[in-house]
Amino acid sequence: MPKKLKLGMVGGGQDAFIGTVHRMAARLDGHWEFVAGALSSTPERALASGTELGLDNDRIYTDFDSMARSEAARDDRIDAVSIVTPNHAHFGPAKAFLERGIPVICDKPLTTTLEDANTLATLVEQTKTPIILTHNYTAYPMIRHAREMVEAGELGDLRIIHIEYIQDWLAEPLESFGQKQASWRTDPVKSGAGGAIGDIGTHAYNLARFVAQKKANRLSAHLHSFMPGRVLDDNAHIIIDFEEQLRGVLLASQVMPGYENEIRLRISGSQGSIEWHQSSANQLLFAKLGEAPRIVRRAGAGAGIMANAVSRIPGGHPEGYLEAFATIYTEVAGLIRGEDQPLLPDIRAGIEGLEFISNCVDSAHQDGAWVKF
Repeated sequence: MPKKLKLGMVGGGQDAFIGTVHRMAARLDGHWEFVAGALSSTPERALASGTELGLDNDRIYTDFDSMARSEAARDDRIDAVSIVTPNHAHFGPAKAFLERGIPVICDKPLTTTLEDANTLATLVEQTKTPIILTHNYTAYPMIRHAREMVEAGELGDLRIIHIEYIQDWLAEPLESFGQKQASWRTDPVKSGAGGAIGDIGTHAYNLARFVAQKKANRLSAHLHSFMPGRVLDDNAHIIIDFEEQLRGVLLASQVMPGYENEIRLRISGSQGSIEWHQSSANQLLFAKLGEAPRIVRRAGAGAGIMANAVSRIPGGHPEGYLEAFATIYTEVAGLIRGEDQPLLPDIRAGIEGLEFISNCVDSAHQDGAWVKF
């Protein structure tokens, strides 16, 4: 095992779910050591969070600017920083660390505006420093296998793709009761122009692009806010025309009772179809034209090279969300050590995510008119 890389974090302090997920995922394969953080926008909570997590006092920072300056000047500087703040607080930290040549791992969407995302893209080019988005669903072994099947032509010419990400947690007006996650996600100042489309729709769109590997040409979107008084969308129905005659439908909803974090992907071509659900993430349904459908299982017979490369334990034992997250961190470690990592969601994925949100909003304002990418 190579020497561990040093990880810093902006956000993710006390009571922050996603920060804990990032730290667990980074530790899982043994490539990262968490050593520094500006863990809260409140100095007192930042200090308390860093102490709770066992950071050295001189690497507990009260703001991201001082962290970026101090870490860049150290001989033992961090090798990358994770940004796990609400959407509106992605751009500032990402810019500060990129300017100092420190690689960035950032939650999606990359920023709240396409203008800010393009500014970061310019910095990436100027500094030759990568920024990676945590589109962790692309790292599930059977999603990697689905991509491999598409590349091998096992589905024939692609025709139809259905992707959905559905939840129920915003089926009630939680933001009215001060629930922290609901409050910022339904606030356009902090979330950006997209509600459900920004929070989970970007994941669904990225997953469709990752597996099918076809560019989107245009989309028609209808965005809904079922909760009275909610400004941002909590439900979205989107039709997407991809290149080479591939037709897509995307559903992103946070108001469907009984669904927690269900992601479903279906792709059909001229010679077969595949289907994957996050709730049964270790298997992929493959229906070849004229034959009975069969199930391909993670680390089982029929699983391909790409799936096996990111499987950690023998077949029959479930792997899931944390392991997929860990794969992103392991591949980032490889990237920093000089390895080619073409499957990582980079700055281009971040730009595409912002274009997707912008086009959905533009289309919805025109009653579903087609908007070109």
